Parts: sequence; structure tokens; C-alpha cells
Amino acid sequence: MASKIYQWLDERLGFDDLYKSLLDRPEPHGTWWNTLGSATLFLFTMQVLTGIFLLVYYTPSPDHAYDSIQYIMNGVAFGWLIRGIHHWSATLMVLMVFLHMLRVFVTASYKYPRELTWVVGVFLLLTTLGLGLTGYLLPWNQRSYFATTVATEIAGLVPGIGPFITRTMRGGTDLSALTLSRFFAAHVWMLPLTLAGLIGVHLYLIIRHGESDYPTEED
Repeated sequence: MASKIYQWLDERLGFDDLYKSLLDRPEPHGTWWNTLGSATLFLFTMQVLTGIFLLVYYTPSPDHAYDSIQYIMNGVAFGWLIRGIHHWSATLMVLMVFLHMLRVFVTASYKYPRELTWVVGVFLLLTTLGLGLTGYLLPWNQRSYFATTVATEIAGLVPGIGPFITRTMRGGTDLSALTLSRFFAAHVWMLPLTLAGLIGVHLYLIIRHGESDYPTEED
């Protein structure tokens, strides 16, 4: 019965063709270093799932942001666990992206024909750092407030357009409710959608060109 259902769906959706084009392909002999990209994707999935849970209880306003975090930690069943997973998976995600790109650089996997894969990976790194920066402000405590103040002041050091970048990030000259609103929108919608799109392009390029093997002495 199950095989008939699968055959019926396969004739209409092409499961076998998808399997052959996406998964049924030769792969080089890999090590644990080859799993860093998959580990990063797993951590991003964890971020999305735990972030959806936190989004249910979080209030993005200066008057209630800190209290909503405290409620998640102390009043919601297993809220402390979900927030802890979200926090530590974010830290590990940044670390994994750095290690993954370091592995790609050391093994010269950024060379032909994978130059675009490397470029997309650079944008993935920048977007991941942006997620970390925008998410750090959301608890709206003293540490996140002053850390974001320093980060936006550093952005203001860019020659020529630095002051414009700072005002755009803050929504004015100082951190305010508008800053929190902008960081919340970027952290929940703009950056995750950008990251998901870049991941899709990155995976397509990996499927297109295959994973790189470690260079030999002859290479």
C-alpha cells in the first residue's frame, strides 16, 4: 500500500528525480571538518525553532522587553531552557561559520569552480554577525544597551558614510525605542530571510559543483 502511494506521488512530484539530482552523487572522502557546514545549518534551524517560541512571549518595547525576558526565564515552563538553547546555538553558529570558512581557505576550496560559493559564504558570515548584533540588544538590559552603543559608534567610524550608518541603525542620535524596534525587525524578519535565501543559493552551488576534496601533494 505504501509503495503504491509513493509511486502515485512520484509520478506527479518526481521524488526519484529529485533524489538523483540532489543526493545521488559522488562525494569525496571526508573528515569531521567537512561537517562544519551541516553543523552550521543545524544550528540555524535551532535558532529559527527556538526563536519562534521566544517570539510568542517577547515584547519589543523599552518598557516591557526586559520584563518579558524575565517572564520567559522564570514564568514559562522550560522557557529558561529554550532561551539558553537560543543563546548558545547563536554563539556556536558564529564559531562554526568561522571554522567552516577557515577550513575552506586552508584547503583552497574557494578556487575554480567554487569562487561564487566562497563569495556567498562571505555574505553568510556577515549576515550571521548581523543576527548576533541585532539579537544582543533585545533583552534591553544595561549590558546589551551599552554594548550596542559601542557597536554602533564603531560603525560610525566608516569614512564618509559612518554617521549615516549610525543614525540609520539607531533611528536617531541615541539608542531609543526606535532602535529596539529596528533591531527587532532586522533580527526576526530581514536578516533570517536574507540568510535563508543565501543558504539556498549556497546549497545549490554545492550541489552544482560538488564538495571539494583535500588537495594532494601534486595539487
